[in-house]
Amino acid sequence: MKKSFLFCLLSLFALAIFSQDRVTGLNFATRSEVIAQNGMACTSQPLATQVALDILKAGGNAIDAAIAANATLGLMEPTGNGIGGDIFIILWDAKTKKLYGLNGSGRSPKSLSLEYFKENNYSAIPSFGALPVSVPGCVDGWFTVHDRFGKMDMEQILNPAIQYARNGFPVSELIAYYMNASANRLMKYKGFSETYMPNGKMPEKGDIFKNPYLANTLEKIAKGGRDAFYKGDMAKTIAKYMKEQGGFLSYDDLASHKSEWVDPVSINYRGYDIWELPPNGQGTAALQMLNILEEYDIAQMGFGSSDYLHTFIEAKKLAFEDRAKYYCDPDFSKIPLKKLISKEYAIERKALIDPNKSAKSYPAGELEQGNTIYLTVADKEGNMVSLIQSNYRGMGSGMTPDSLGFVLQDRGELFSLEEGHANVFEPGKRPFHTIIPAFITKDGKPYVSFGLMGGAMQPQGHAQIVVNLIDFKMNLQEAGDAARIRHDGSSQPTGGKMTDGGWVNLESEISYQTIRELLQKGHKIKFDMGGYGGYQAILYDEERGVYFGASESRKDGQAAGY
Repeated sequence: MKKSFLFCLLSLFALAIFSQDRVTGLNFATRSEVIAQNGMACTSQPLATQVALDILKAGGNAIDAAIAANATLGLMEPTGNGIGGDIFIILWDAKTKKLYGLNGSGRSPKSLSLEYFKENNYSAIPSFGALPVSVPGCVDGWFTVHDRFGKMDMEQILNPAIQYARNGFPVSELIAYYMNASANRLMKYKGFSETYMPNGKMPEKGDIFKNPYLANTLEKIAKGGRDAFYKGDMAKTIAKYMKEQGGFLSYDDLASHKSEWVDPVSINYRGYDIWELPPNGQGTAALQMLNILEEYDIAQMGFGSSDYLHTFIEAKKLAFEDRAKYYCDPDFSKIPLKKLISKEYAIERKALIDPNKSAKSYPAGELEQGNTIYLTVADKEGNMVSLIQSNYRGMGSGMTPDSLGFVLQDRGELFSLEEGHANVFEPGKRPFHTIIPAFITKDGKPYVSFGLMGGAMQPQGHAQIVVNLIDFKMNLQEAGDAARIRHDGSSQPTGGKMTDGGWVNLESEISYQTIRELLQKGHKIKFDMGGYGGYQAILYDEERGVYFGASESRKDGQAAGY
């Protein structure tokens, strides 16, 4: 076991040794920030970034460009998102000089009950198939935010995605890898192979992939609006397919869906206001972590030090205990949100941390009565959009309605089946959600729009980005390229309790000295490939009147401006 661990360790260090050198900036940065005056787009696919820029140059604003890029990513990265999934947005509106939040998550089928799962001896909701499917909120989210803030006609906005879907695009290396990884578990479901494996296999890197079904679907949405998806023939097709597959999602579930405008919530971290959306998402966990970290001199500890990483890991464990207990749909349970993100509560929780020892478990606070794509776009008027969208579990449930060109999400898996739990399954309820956009303001003005995709990595990643920018004074690109850590094994909103302290996944740049010191504190160390998220960000420099953009090398992304 020790030999295997050391071999793994030496291999990772060998890769780090032969990384590139740069004349400026920190040595781990993959490139400089992109800087532009009139607009900026940062997505996880260069072709989608170019679509967003084209919309901006044609007179669209940031929300138009974000929708166009999201529609394109749904085609080009079906492994992370699509119109079968949900959407969350934070946007800065330059006209009103205010942040707005949109919760575009769908609800569970009204005809499905907790009793059904108990009667059929389910201990957890399955990951794939018909049972974890909830209403897809993406399309309604597009139209809800566009009706209020959009500028360009939706037919124009969706046209680039339609053309790529009909004429094809070359599949990138990373997406080809993830599509092929999904094939074996999802090809058994009706419609999946017909849509994604027309030649009997998934596309490889560089293959031209077309999705004419999705082209037709997007055309109908562009012309008929959100009702074409939720109330027309499309909704009937989805409902019929789900019934045939033994599912419960109905026409009425789709027809009654609507997105919700919500007020973003924030904490102040060393003079910067950090904004997240409230539950049913998990953004509050990032704020709770940052409140605890603010009680320490993180800058003095130093980036990559065992003291910093230990403190970070323990703060994460504490926040995730509350995440497991309290985060849920606020329409069904009162969440003590104000208390959770208060500075006083952070001080109470910080007192539980032993600076020299990893805790095997923590209690949740006793309070009175909470795969993916991320993109960000900014325009010449000063509007900035932070958008995240997902199917969950890569390509979703595998449920691929007849000839529509997309897979339905499996977000319903994230309900608990434990009676009395805040996040327990109930009909018409929104599940606990992992996808979270983020924003930073300074003195009431927009500063950074950012996000980091990847399940439970997201709040951990958000907190690490903020610390990198503010405590360690990294630039926007360096903050994303810096080595990350991910703690796993915490208690979960779906049930399950941490009793062994979990384990820590480290990227290869973390030094062996630090690893040894973490082991001495009782942490269990692992290495993981591809589990550290994907970061995009835009920073507005008011003094110079320019945008800085960043997109990291862990994904296929591109930051570009004009």
